[in-house]
Amino acid sequence: MIIGVPKEIKLQEHRIGLTPDSVKILHEKGHKVLVEKNGGLEAGFTNQDYEKSGAIIYDNSKKIFLEAEIIVKVKEPQMNEVKMIREGQIIYTYLHLAATRELTEGLIKSKSICIAYETVTDDNGRLPLLAPMSAVAGRMSIQAGAHSLEKNQKGRGLLLGGAPGVEPANIVILGGGVVGENAAIIATGMRGKVFVVDKSKERLKELHEMFGDKIIPTESDKTDLKKLISECDLLIGGVLIPGAEAPKLVTKEMIKSMKRGSVIVDVAIDQGGCVETSKPTTHANPTYVVDDVVHYCVANMPGGVPRTSTMALNKATLPLLMKIADQGYKRTLMENKNFLAGLNVYKGHITYKGVSDAFDLKYTPAADLLGNN
Repeated sequence: MIIGVPKEIKLQEHRIGLTPDSVKILHEKGHKVLVEKNGGLEAGFTNQDYEKSGAIIYDNSKKIFLEAEIIVKVKEPQMNEVKMIREGQIIYTYLHLAATRELTEGLIKSKSICIAYETVTDDNGRLPLLAPMSAVAGRMSIQAGAHSLEKNQKGRGLLLGGAPGVEPANIVILGGGVVGENAAIIATGMRGKVFVVDKSKERLKELHEMFGDKIIPTESDKTDLKKLISECDLLIGGVLIPGAEAPKLVTKEMIKSMKRGSVIVDVAIDQGGCVETSKPTTHANPTYVVDDVVHYCVANMPGGVPRTSTMALNKATLPLLMKIADQGYKRTLMENKNFLAGLNVYKGHITYKGVSDAFDLKYTPAADLLGNN
């Protein structure tokens, strides 16, 4: 199979779809890998690294989109990339379609085959291809929040872990999933006072066993969320509904009740955000202020640490890519319901319910379409 890896063009996105090590594995299996010139440079991978691994370096992405049977990316295709996607071409990347109607309609029109990392499941209902970046984003959220609390960043002027004789910051983490767990790892390490809020009593029990008294597990149905948020210094939004728009758990009224200079890091912004006042920002301009509350809403947080992120992502995404390359997408998807869950758009049809619901568009089960083609 011909596999194409274009350079990411989203603003300040420095990750790349495949590492040289992944290219080498695919090349040794007989697959042809096309990599755009300098595509991995910002992640620390040179053109020579890719060539030594068996890749062919192309000067521009247009040639790659023209020749490749499957396009491997990190972030969702930008609209000028969508124009280059061919009918029947496989797109394998994070899509987050429920957050953008324009992209969804563009991919439908392209009649391509779009497999989203973030909706592939495992036998336990987890999201193994989303987990690595959720882990990175969760850990980064505390770093970003701690920095944003500094006075010169318009924050409260607090040191997250306090000081001898001085109380640490109050940190509220919404969601006890991969983002929340990894945020808690860093937050407890920095000695903040950490509340983890989740609706699942079982998950909170797991987290308590993991962290002990370093966190305060809090059931969302049994707490006054507005009061908890009004008393926090740093709020982490890590709530996710797979493939669907994130629920707006934090309202404008709750924001108004927060302390002046407190900070929100909305990790769920890729899926629309779980805070009503959130809007996507970039690494170049990561924050803005609403009602005296600093909002950090960078939509590609792991892009800030591209080497770590690219290597972590490849460990998760390569096995499915190899199956698709070796035996074709149809057999791969039909043999495994967990892989099939990753199919979001197929030759002009929406095949993921969360996406169709977000825009009130027609949903067609993926198995029905694959069985008839």
